[in-house]
Parts: sequence; C-alpha cells; structure tokens
Amino acid sequence: MSYLLASAFMAIAALIAPIDGAGETKEPSWKAKPGPWGDLEVRTAFLEAPDSLLALSAKPNSTTRWTFEQMSEGSVRDVLVASGLGAELIEKLMNPGRMVSNAADFTLYPTVQELASLSLDARSKLYVELAKHPANELQRDPVFIVGQDLEDWLATSSLNPEQRDLFRRLVWRRGAAVVFSDISALLTLARNQDEVQAVFRSVTRVRTLIVSLRLPVTVPQREFLEYWSGGRPESVRLPFLSAITSRRAEQSIDISNFLPSLMRQKIYTYPEIELGVKGRFPDCHWTSMNFFAVTPQDFLLDTRLAASYLLEKYEPIDAPYRFGDIMCFMDSGEGLHTCVYVADDIVFTKNGDSILAPWVFMQVADVDAVYRKSPSTRIQGFRLRR
Repeated sequence: MSYLLASAFMAIAALIAPIDGAGETKEPSWKAKPGPWGDLEVRTAFLEAPDSLLALSAKPNSTTRWTFEQMSEGSVRDVLVASGLGAELIEKLMNPGRMVSNAADFTLYPTVQELASLSLDARSKLYVELAKHPANELQRDPVFIVGQDLEDWLATSSLNPEQRDLFRRLVWRRGAAVVFSDISALLTLARNQDEVQAVFRSVTRVRTLIVSLRLPVTVPQREFLEYWSGGRPESVRLPFLSAITSRRAEQSIDISNFLPSLMRQKIYTYPEIELGVKGRFPDCHWTSMNFFAVTPQDFLLDTRLAASYLLEKYEPIDAPYRFGDIMCFMDSGEGLHTCVYVADDIVFTKNGDSILAPWVFMQVADVDAVYRKSPSTRIQGFRLRR
C-alpha cells in the first residue's frame, strides 16, 4: 500500500466514531461561540502515524535513562533533592554500581517501579530539569495530552491494560500542559512485537478537532461570505460558499471544505515523505504563510526567510481576528510558533517540522499550553497585506 493511501486510511479511521454493542459511543462535543462563521459544532478525534512513517523514525529502547550534562555529582544530587525525591531513592539511583559517569556527564537508570513511585509534583519538577539537557529527548519533546483529558486520550489507544495504567501513573505537567515521556517504561510491558509497535504508534497520537457548520446558515449571507473568503473577493471558494447559504434543510458540512485548496489537501494528514527532499519537512511557519497559496513557497522552510516574509507581507493586527489571520506566539521578541485563525477559538496548525506532526485543527488554549515559554508569552496577530 502506498504511503499516501495508508495516510488517508489512517485519517479516515480516526474520524469515524467507534461503535459498541449498545450503539454509538458518546464523545466530547460542543458548540462554538456564535459569530460571522455561523453555527459550528466541534468534536474530537485522534490521529496516529501510519506504520510506514514509524518505520522511518528513531525509537527508544526499554531502558530509561536520565542524563545530567556538564554537572558535578553534587549538583545532580541537589537537583534530585530539590525535585522532591526521597533520600532512600536518591541513594539507590546514585549508587556507583548503577550510575554511569562520563567526563562531566552523569546518567542514572531508574527502574519502572522507581518511576512509578514518584509523585506528580516530583516528576514534573525533575523532568523540567532533565528537559534542559539535549540528551533527554523524551523530556525535551514529550507527548502532549492535548485537551488534558487523559481518559479520552487513552480510550481508543492500542495500549494494553497494564500499559494504560502505567501511562496514567507516569504523566507529568509542563506548565499548563499534561505530558508523558516514559515511552521506555511502556515497552517493558509489551508482550510481543505487535504490542511494541502499538506503543510507538500510540505515543504519536494527536488530538484534532472535527468542526461542522450547521445548516441552514443563520447569519447574513454577505457577512458569512466575507468571513469565510478571508475578505478575498477573488477566492475560488466563493461559489461553493454562496451555494451552501441557499440550503434550507437541516444538515451539516465539515469546515475543512472551506480551507484554501493547498491546506484542504493537508488537513488531517501527515507530510508526504517526498517533502523531505528540501532538507526539512514543513513546519508551522511554512503552513501559516502558505495558507492562501496555490503553489507552496518552499523558501518558507527557512525560518529566517519566513520571519522576513511575515514582516514584509503581513501587517500586525489586534484581536478580533478573522479567517486566515496568523497568530504568532512570541516571548521576549522570539517567535515561538505560528498558526492560522479559523473561527471562535479554533486554529489550523502543524506543530513542528517532524514527519510525525500532522496538520490539525486545535483550540487556542491547547496551542498555548504546548508553546507557552513563560508568563510573558503573548500572541501577536498578522494579516496579509492587500
């Protein structure tokens, strides 16, 4: 099966609500605030990377490592104490027979039982410190439980019951976000190769929103068309948008149909392998500034050029935003992330340049939880100059 076909099947499977013996399972849903975008109903789904992409990705083994780079043994001990680890556990971890030192680096090897013994507060404090060291990739780039609904995240995962229980015990907090890093610990509970693969697949889970417009349209036609065309009278979507305003029967339509053609192809999918020939895969900036493009401008893969393009082609704006505006998360003058405003608190985004990062709809609060660097992190809006 080709990669594109496999990716499409994975996306379709994620968007189909599971059915149990009693009928349809109730899943989280809510109505967006009213606005010129019409009456929107929002649901959630989880995407998982297809095996064809997992095969290309580096994977951890079942041994958990905590590495402290360029630190003395005494400084490592101080970090463990400050994080709230008990004296007995610290002595076990720093036993010369278990601890490995290499120049000024120290690596500790906690057991699964020791990991599970940590409180949420202690694990969170320690992992924030571990994330400062590049060797601890799983703490630096953890699995985010977007929406902070752990049971919703686990409900349709392919983890076995023991792994799900361990997952619940090993989550931690990075700021306002609920995250997970101990993939190696989950692997120790895999009973066969299929369950090993299930672990790797599960930790790629990304929550996306499925947003539907309820028809008939209840806002003035002109206001509705102006909004979803992004104020662009030349928008090729206008005939379609105009057509649905005439529908009078109660029905719904997925707003992915309102996206410009390039991004309509991307939503709910992972990057094609061929996109990597440019040296890196599309990221948030490539996505945001190609939103209205017919043909992608790949120079936007260069972060420096993307920043220059944003300042040249877009003008800074304040809220309220409209469809197609760019929201830039900034801290101390540094651009942390960009995404595209859709409606209410919904944005279109790709979080990072990883091939395992799909294009999704997210809520602003969830994007903020992923990218907030400090209390001073703020959002600056930008609108394409006319």
